[in-house]
Amino acid sequence: MKTFMREEKLMDKHLIRTTTATLVAISILCASAIAGAATFPERPVRIVVASAPGGGTDIIARLLAHKLLDIWKITAIVDNRSGGGGQIATDIVAKATPDGYTLLLQGNGISYTPYLYKKLSFDVKRDIVAVTMVGSQPFILAVHPSVPAKSVAELVQLAKAKPGELRFSSGGIGGSSHLGTELFRFRAGVNMLHVPYKGTGPGVTAMLNGEVHLGIAGVGTILPHAKSGKLRALAVTGAQRSPAAPELPTIAENGLPGYAYDVWYGLFAPANTPRDTLNRINAAANEALRDPETIKRYAAVGVDVMGGSVEESNRYLQSEMANWEKVIREAGIQAN
Repeated sequence: MKTFMREEKLMDKHLIRTTTATLVAISILCASAIAGAATFPERPVRIVVASAPGGGTDIIARLLAHKLLDIWKITAIVDNRSGGGGQIATDIVAKATPDGYTLLLQGNGISYTPYLYKKLSFDVKRDIVAVTMVGSQPFILAVHPSVPAKSVAELVQLAKAKPGELRFSSGGIGGSSHLGTELFRFRAGVNMLHVPYKGTGPGVTAMLNGEVHLGIAGVGTILPHAKSGKLRALAVTGAQRSPAAPELPTIAENGLPGYAYDVWYGLFAPANTPRDTLNRINAAANEALRDPETIKRYAAVGVDVMGGSVEESNRYLQSEMANWEKVIREAGIQAN
């Protein structure tokens, strides 16, 4: 009996020591996480961008990174990883350590990629969290000067007269420019040939060289070429005219009623990133987006700033995913 009681006391002491050690370890980890969030960032932050250098998303990322440097006094490095309709960039961030030092700046493709591709190496709802919405803009529908169409209505007529002959470029299969033009093709009931490129920049270059007949891209990307006469801008894709190009009608009012396509951009992080860290990044990003100079520079390329809390941004993302799931199913759009 005494032996049993002695063993029981030894077991109790061992349990107490183990429990105490566990609680101490948890306390240390929690304190470390809190301290880490409080001092974030302590080293350069990497912003992975789903765009080649010079593309619309790249421009938006670099403007934000520049202002974050002013706020953090630490560099935000833009890492261009184009391809796969944003899959490459999203996959990198989805698999990154969730510590806030690897972020994703992606367009609205992140909301519809899950419905375009049958197989993905990540799950947006499971692996990605929105930090804040950055901005939105319409695209411009433009044609090479050799194309005789002077309006959207004339372009639709031309495409119907020459089914499968008109070629349109995009920044890659499943990208924003691809989906926007596929939506145009679907609404207009025309057959055109898609020619994907590795990024918006190369896709626009193909239009300039006459390799393709038409395409859509950001206001800041297309407008300089339209003003120089190297491209003919027909209309903006959004529901409203763009303040950056008020002379351009919308596609809906210029020959294709019911069409509207605005592109938004967001800042994202790996899921399970500590909430305090997300809040610190969100606060810095929103401070950058409220800056008058940032607003002015975004407006110059046709982007309206958005911003918002972590909660608001994730609700917006989920709403957009639900909308695009329905559109893609009804239009029968597929990337593979």
